[in-house]
Amino acid sequence: MEITLLWTQMIACAAIILVMSNYLTKSADIVAIRTGIGRSFIGIVLLATATSLPELGTGVSSIAFWNSPDLAAGDAFGSNIFNLLIIALLDIYCRDKPILSGRTQSTAIIGTLGILIISISILGIITHSLGFRFSNLVISPISVLMFLFLLSSMYLIFTREKNHGSTGHRNQPDYSSISMTKTIVVYLISSVVVILAAVWLAKTGDALTHSMGWDATFIGTQFLALSTSLPELAASIAAVRINAPELALSNLLGSNLFNMGFILFVDDIALTSNTLWASISELHSITAIFAIMMTGVVVLCLLSKENRRLNRFLTLEALVLICLYLISSGIIFYLA
Repeated sequence: MEITLLWTQMIACAAIILVMSNYLTKSADIVAIRTGIGRSFIGIVLLATATSLPELGTGVSSIAFWNSPDLAAGDAFGSNIFNLLIIALLDIYCRDKPILSGRTQSTAIIGTLGILIISISILGIITHSLGFRFSNLVISPISVLMFLFLLSSMYLIFTREKNHGSTGHRNQPDYSSISMTKTIVVYLISSVVVILAAVWLAKTGDALTHSMGWDATFIGTQFLALSTSLPELAASIAAVRINAPELALSNLLGSNLFNMGFILFVDDIALTSNTLWASISELHSITAIFAIMMTGVVVLCLLSKENRRLNRFLTLEALVLICLYLISSGIIFYLA
């Protein structure tokens, strides 16, 4: 009965996050168009930030309330590979034209930056496993480096969009009659609800870890990551429906940048007893390696601008992404 109740709570929290993400996405889109910032930069920064709020809430609460840094790290790393799985699902959803074909180089740059920052996270895990724990510091230099890398990436992307012109201006809805004040209020309320749902999600995930005897690394990488990535899924599907695939890809790849550069940075600050990297399992490096491989597949397809459709529903790249996700999940479950 207890386990059934926990699963019910987890599904309810995930449903709340999924519904509220639609309001976050629309609010962010209104701000983008009304202010003239553009959908491309919104997808990379503002929308990715908004849809990553569950990872932020789950990570901090996992550490601050339940002292489970592995749950927090597993959520961040697991969200990376799930976001990349979403790209494969979108590729199947877009039957007329594969989502990775004919895109701009800006999206490939975001993916490349994602590979670099995930590589830094592997360096953090290896460095601390070798004994360089920086226990006398409030926060690990690795976390600071990743945060600075995130800021530099955002500046690089912003200047490129400014110099080359942003994409995604076609087929924009008319938001001129919608109040900006109301939009901001809806955005803030939605953000608060998502954070609260994420906190409860972390508590439920921690309880499931003990009730079912599963490892926190596996729970964080799979169930929490899947649940907290629902906003990215909802936002990406919405973007495809309004014929803005660049927005969807920028959101997903940008979320991975945000997960590594900001979420883990804040998680490290929240963990006051030690640095985050000295407190998490080395198994997270496996998830990180698979995230790099999956991102590499996406970047190569974006640069080649070719589509390798195997049949009406499936492309080669989508099949590879799905297989890599399943393999990584199996390895983590077996080793955890």
